Amino acid sequence: MNIELLFAAAIVSATPILFAALGQLLTERAGVLNLGIEGTMLVGAVCGFVMTFALGSTAIGLVGAALCGALFSAAFAFCVVTLRLDQVVTGLAFSILGSGLSAFVGQSYVGKALPTRGPVGEASPLADIPGLGIIVFSQDTMVFLAFAIAAFIAFYLHKTRPGLILRTLGESPETLDSLGITVVGLRYAYIIAGGALIALGGAYLSVINTPTWVENMTAGRGWIALAIVIFASWRPGWVVFGALLFGLVDAYRFRAQASGQAFIDPHFLNMLPYATTLIVLIVMSRPGLRARLRAPAALGIAYDREKR
Repeated sequence: MNIELLFAAAIVSATPILFAALGQLLTERAGVLNLGIEGTMLVGAVCGFVMTFALGSTAIGLVGAALCGALFSAAFAFCVVTLRLDQVVTGLAFSILGSGLSAFVGQSYVGKALPTRGPVGEASPLADIPGLGIIVFSQDTMVFLAFAIAAFIAFYLHKTRPGLILRTLGESPETLDSLGITVVGLRYAYIIAGGALIALGGAYLSVINTPTWVENMTAGRGWIALAIVIFASWRPGWVVFGALLFGLVDAYRFRAQASGQAFIDPHFLNMLPYATTLIVLIVMSRPGLRARLRAPAALGIAYDREKR
């Protein structure tokens, strides 16, 4: 097994998970638990594929996917922020809804391939550098965009005043409200922005990574992204590390199965997304574990200014 190609494939496999995890990070830092992440990824995947297939432009397809994810997340925000519905139940409902919508919209595209991938960036001449060239510089533009967004979010969270407001939003929304800052508006903004990033993760799968439509093609990556955010303690740097780790496992799984050298049962790897989801739900229901992982204090709690 070629190690350079394995690590290059690991970065590609990590990219959709990283987009989704960064979107989830923004949402949860705002104090909202979005268990609809898998459904949002699927909405982004089908919207991106359909638009790219119809218009022949990858760029338009990706932008359209982000907009669809933003709209889908705006509906989720209305339910959990305005109506103050239970975030766990609503998130699971939106996950099922997104899965159903993607299957309905994509049913006539099953098995079809994209006529063109469009201008997502050519491989750099630096790709000819032995070792690092293949691993890093052979990647497409969206890979670099994902890591650039991760760096920006890390800077934004810890070095800017809006980032401080975001952290306070997840820890003590009452404090912001007392300062005249609109909690509802901010939560809407971060849920929608997070949804756009999550949808980009799904679109990366259907438009760039595997430019063909397959029902439920995210295959639990949304749940993996959710788990990464929690076990990274809501820190962007560790989110990147977690995405790369799962990307490496995913890349190894495919290459080992193809070469017949797998020493980890592929059925075990297929089970991981659902096992991690169960672990996440256990963690979120245990105050002691939440505190140990440094979860935002207001995460999953609907804000009602009348009760503050």
